[in-house]
Formats: sequence, structure tokens, C-alpha cells
Amino acid sequence: MVTNLKRIVVIVGHYGSGKTNLAVNLALDIKKKTKDVVLVDLDIVNPYFRSADFQTLMEKHGIEMITPTYAKSNLDIPALTGQLDAAICTQKHLIIDVGGDDAGAAALGRYSHEIEEAGGCDLLYVVNGYRYLTRTSKEAAEILQEIQKISRLKVTGVVNNSNLADITTADDVVSTHQFALQTAQEYQVPLLFTSVKEDLAKQVKALMPGQKVYPVKIFVKKPWEE
Repeated sequence: MVTNLKRIVVIVGHYGSGKTNLAVNLALDIKKKTKDVVLVDLDIVNPYFRSADFQTLMEKHGIEMITPTYAKSNLDIPALTGQLDAAICTQKHLIIDVGGDDAGAAALGRYSHEIEEAGGCDLLYVVNGYRYLTRTSKEAAEILQEIQKISRLKVTGVVNNSNLADITTADDVVSTHQFALQTAQEYQVPLLFTSVKEDLAKQVKALMPGQKVYPVKIFVKKPWEE
């Protein structure tokens, strides 16, 4: 699943789509196959559910992290060091977790030229058909259009991460397949895979034969679950 991705993987999506949890899982899985992985928290607009919250976990697995200067605070100040510029020019594998919608895409746009010069990236658009404002393929495509415009990067694939948190069933996931597929078709890119929590993966695979299913651990928790 992760072996076909480019060295630089950028993950975007609407608020609550599950992109941060996907970013953490990809970083851990790619680390198993290569020596140098960097997880970049480019979510400078939201103090909750950001990759910076997993610095201890990343350090435990030997994964470098690049975070905004004011990460893990309530200050939404776009302060980033030159670490990302330097990392883009290396041969390290980068997973870049971008803040939701156009505000986060503006931060990504700052690095678009460097990313293209380094060979480009896979820009994955994570969709959750149960989230407000992305419940139809048209709504999801409209948000992606804004992200692409401001980031100055083009989507290369869609990831279906539709879920209802703890009450999600395999049928809930499968029923959103057409929605995710139509979103991908809007931009003539592939639906790369369906991301689903580990305990449902076997059921979802059985219900969607021939479709790629990516089992993930749930690292991102709500504040009251901490």
C-alpha cells in the first residue's frame, strides 16, 4: 500500500476527515520499510487533532518531526522554521499533514515550488462522507478545488476515510464507496484505498472484493478520551 507512494506525501482534507490519523499510520508503516521518515505538522490553523500531539510516539519509533513553533498551544500563528525547506531537499521520506481547507493550504503553498523542484509529491485528498460539508461528491470536490488553487499543487489520489467514530460498522464504510469514487472521478484521479480501523478491515475487504483496504490504528482521540 505504501510502497507505491512518492518520497513526499502531502495529506489534505476537510476538518474532521481523519487526515492526521492517516498521516501517523503512514509514517509508522513507511518507517518499517526505510530508514529516514519525517512527519511534518503543517496544521497551523487548528490546535486540536494535529500531528504535533504524537511527537513522543514518533520519537519512540525513530521518526523525525517538524512542527510549527507554536504547536500544542492555542496560538494560531503561522510560524515555521527552515527545517521543512531543508528536509524537502534531502532523500528522506516526508509525510506532510496539512491543516483543513484553504487556510491550511495557504501554508502548503509556501513550499509548493520546493516540492515540485524535488520531484513532486503525492497529494492525497482524504474524504469522510459523514462529515458536514463533504457528504456529497460535489461538496467534497468543491473543497478540493479550493485546496488545489491555494496550495498550487494537484491532487494525485483520493482516500476514503468515511467513518462514524466508535460506532462505525463495515456497512457504514462500504456504503460510502461510490461517494468517494465519484469524488475521485471529478478530478480524474484514482481512489487509492479505503482507510478503515483494524477491527473492521477484514469485514470491509469481504464486502468490497478487489478494492484496496488500508487497516489503521486509531491514534487520534477526542480531548475527553485523553
